[in-house]
Amino acid sequence: MTIWQLPSMLLVVISSVSTHPHHLFEYDELSQYVDSHQEEYVQTLRDWVAVESDSSDVLRRPDCHRMMDMTAEKLQAMGGKVELVDIGVQELPDGKTVALPKVVTAQFGSDPSKQTVCVYGHVDVQPAKLEDGWATEPYNLTDINGNLYGRGASDNKAPVLAWIHTVEAYQALSIDLPVNVKFIIEGMEETGSNGLDAMIVAQKDTFFSDVEYIIISDCGWLSRRPALTYGTRGNCYFFAEVEGPKQDLHSGVYGGTVIEPMTDLIGILDTLISPSGKILIPGIREAVAPLSDEEWKMYQDIEFDIESFKSKIGVSQLMYSNKVDLLAHRWRYPTVTIHGIEGGFSGPGSKTVIPAKVIAKFSIRQVPNMDPAVVKKQVTDYLNSVFAKRKSPNKLKVTMIIGAKPWLADTKHPLYEAGKAAVKRVFNVEPDLIREGGTIPIAKTFEDVTGKSIIMMPIGGFDDGLHSQNEKMSRYNYIEGTKLFIAYLHEVAHLKKD
Repeated sequence: MTIWQLPSMLLVVISSVSTHPHHLFEYDELSQYVDSHQEEYVQTLRDWVAVESDSSDVLRRPDCHRMMDMTAEKLQAMGGKVELVDIGVQELPDGKTVALPKVVTAQFGSDPSKQTVCVYGHVDVQPAKLEDGWATEPYNLTDINGNLYGRGASDNKAPVLAWIHTVEAYQALSIDLPVNVKFIIEGMEETGSNGLDAMIVAQKDTFFSDVEYIIISDCGWLSRRPALTYGTRGNCYFFAEVEGPKQDLHSGVYGGTVIEPMTDLIGILDTLISPSGKILIPGIREAVAPLSDEEWKMYQDIEFDIESFKSKIGVSQLMYSNKVDLLAHRWRYPTVTIHGIEGGFSGPGSKTVIPAKVIAKFSIRQVPNMDPAVVKKQVTDYLNSVFAKRKSPNKLKVTMIIGAKPWLADTKHPLYEAGKAAVKRVFNVEPDLIREGGTIPIAKTFEDVTGKSIIMMPIGGFDDGLHSQNEKMSRYNYIEGTKLFIAYLHEVAHLKKD
């Protein structure tokens, strides 16, 4: 019998022995503990999912506060040094203010001879209603064929709980944590993490002073193969407003006599990107970091099925037909997306109006070496020049309302080597090294403010349906993800301090 024919559990033992022999029994014991407590873990997730902590709905703000209180109580019951940090108020469009959910910080262990890691997560969620197309009640965690369906199950309540269960397992078995563990958990991530950046700056020399590494588990795998995430795109979000007549006009009475704002707006939007996806704004493509041979090889080795991807999103054709091009344009090249147009008539029916003012909303995903401040100028100058050629009497105003930078880590950093070893120990495979096409601004904030090394370690599945109907976390990913975090703390304990 060759080593490849050995049972997978025995392979896990062999890989464990070769890594840190003196931790073999502890990992095995901790893993068994997790297996025997999975029903308890699922019930805790059910309790958390039941809280409608939708941060986008001010009417749900009491639920967001309650969710933060529940998180703090859970960590306090474990003996953590816990604080609920007040981060101020949110100003509403009507001028009123409402309190932001407090940020929970917690600390387990303060041994100066050990590494200190900080785990970031959030417990607020996207909106969800049964009538949106859910097959189950979105806030009643429902177990169907090993999948745990509920809003926030994967994004981000189960990953936060998996980290908490990790610490609990060590405590329950009276095994010393191999590292000091800190938590920072917020309740406004889904609406832009209001107030969190200022708090991180304020606590740079206190809460973060002894932190070596920051771990984020607010992302997912690309396929059935476990993954480590080393990059995210940033985002520059724009409003382009065209204003003409002083009020909306009847198209039968005035059509053909005025130069219409909507026609101007659609005309300039059509100059942003070509049908083949080429960005037409001068300077954008030239700023992008070139694709290296090493990156190409890395993308080539990633497990990704184009046909499954097409089927999942329900399209017959994609921009690119080979895996490397598709992944590269999803992760490490910029893109322009037009999100919608506000103003005029957009409801059902056939109202014949010439809108007086229209506002287009579009974004450009940022990648290394792009700078949001430069992109703002490039986009503004370009649209103004295109608009000027139309010789329209209408007025154009371009505004950038978000300028989030991309984040990129070094996959050769010991933090990622530790991640690979942990994945191999638990899943007996090499992880895919992937990037996210979306934006997780907090990663760049952590990096810029604290100067600490960051890793994104997802446990969510590729088909979890984040932000969508029927969001789920598989029981397998939840339980094995907890074991992954247990193994990872062992691996990190053996790194040299930065």
